[in-house]
Amino acid sequence: MTRTYWLEHAWLGTHVEPGVAIDVTDGRITAVRQGTGTPPPGAEILRGLTLPGLANAHSHAFHRALRGTVQVGSGTFWTWREVMYATADRLSPDSYHALARAVYAEMALAGVTAVGEFHYLHHAPGGTPYADPNAMGEALIAAAADAGIRITLLDTAYLSSGFGQPPDTHQLRFCDGSADAWAERCSVLKERDHARIGAAVHSVRAVPADQLATVARWAEERRAPLHVHLSEQTAENDACRAAHGCTPTRLLAEHGVLGPRTTGVHNTHLTDEDIALIGGSGTGTCMCPTTERDLADGIGPAAALQRQGSPLSLGSDSHAVIDLFEEARAMELNERLRTRTRGHWTAAALLRAASADGHAALGWDEAGAIGTGALADLTTVALDSVRTAGPLPALGAETAVFAATAADVRHTIVGGRHVVRDGVHALVPDVPQALARAVEALRA
Repeated sequence: MTRTYWLEHAWLGTHVEPGVAIDVTDGRITAVRQGTGTPPPGAEILRGLTLPGLANAHSHAFHRALRGTVQVGSGTFWTWREVMYATADRLSPDSYHALARAVYAEMALAGVTAVGEFHYLHHAPGGTPYADPNAMGEALIAAAADAGIRITLLDTAYLSSGFGQPPDTHQLRFCDGSADAWAERCSVLKERDHARIGAAVHSVRAVPADQLATVARWAEERRAPLHVHLSEQTAENDACRAAHGCTPTRLLAEHGVLGPRTTGVHNTHLTDEDIALIGGSGTGTCMCPTTERDLADGIGPAAALQRQGSPLSLGSDSHAVIDLFEEARAMELNERLRTRTRGHWTAAALLRAASADGHAALGWDEAGAIGTGALADLTTVALDSVRTAGPLPALGAETAVFAATAADVRHTIVGGRHVVRDGVHALVPDVPQALARAVEALRA
């Protein structure tokens, strides 16, 4: 069955085009017709600016339970981490499913059609595997289906608390014992229509150097995406130099982790050599500006990385907010603060980071564009809200990036199906209540 959508205004990668009709069959765009001044008979009308669906390339779903609870007093990433561990200790497969379903529904309301879940909470408290060793990962895959979005489960190797140190009490839940055991467990995970399986190295401090290649080889054999937290903290850099005499980036390069299917998350505290290694290898960079500022991590050299050849994507990470427009805007505004000059990225480049390049980083290369053959994943932004009213529709890309928020998302369509219609989630009718119940269950 073919369904037709009429887009009042459509972002086609380089410009805003008014009056675009698209045909969708079996979840893919089969035709794009420009210059249709009026909706074709029977077409579903999408008023506003329609963009390709947004890709949230870095998520820790359970961090959403911390929102609003970790802002009292001073501290650093490391003090915040202790609160995060305490939350992780309370999760079961059932409670994680309930929380993630609500979090992914919140993402859909924000126009996100695909999420990269950096998943390291594998086992029961104390490290005992569940009867299904992938019960926690399966809970996340099911939660994405229930919320109506796509997921790349980035199953994460996490084996030590630091260079040469065993996992601490909290981290036993994360640990498989060895990279070989990690590979054996996550090899059982199966892809589905809405779910793809990737790999992750939590960080160079959490995976011993002599086991990095095992994770990289697992991803290479499957042509799967591979992600890694990289140089988020200066303490990680200092400890890596003390242990190995080099930066984390150099260590990853020496063990075959860098490459076009790899994405470094944060990439904050880098040397010029690090930037050249990342860019020269085609390794991507996922910036998470709202989390990086919330945790006082610093501002990463995103512009320099892109100039060297590193594709940029965006993530909401700890979910201090879930708003890919804010992430895109913050990346540009952070660079303005650092350099005291404006205009480091066009709105088109920032939208590409939030859509096409984000999907590519997650292994969904066929998503992120409004074009024939692409997955019919769409996000429509209102152009008549108090934030977006006024600018000419031709400036819709600039309006979306520099004025709109997640609250301006009117429709989210995944595979040609409305997941959010007129700001209401079709599968999770009361998302705020679902979030409140899931978070309260953890507090109890």
